[in-house]
Amino acid sequence: MYLKKIEGVRAVTLPDGQVMTQADLPPVNTSRWVASRKLAVVRGVLYGLVTQDEACARYQLSEEEFVEWVRAVSLHGEEALKVTALKNYRQP
Repeated sequence: MYLKKIEGVRAVTLPDGQVMTQADLPPVNTSRWVASRKLAVVRGVLYGLVTQDEACARYQLSEEEFVEWVRAVSLHGEEALKVTALKNYRQP
């Protein structure tokens, strides 16, 4: 079996016991951001799989957009990342 050599951490264990690897992150060319993909990127950064700068560069995200994802998850959970639920969680 051949393992592709990558820089940094290969896998991290989440608090619920799940193991998250680089393969669990969305593809680099992702254009449709559903809540599960956003959550995967947020978890990857929070648990040290990738750095925030790497994630923003890899997925062409602004720092503000990524920070909003983290804030939404920390305040309201995964449901807040759904586009249809944004109006319920955004402050005027």
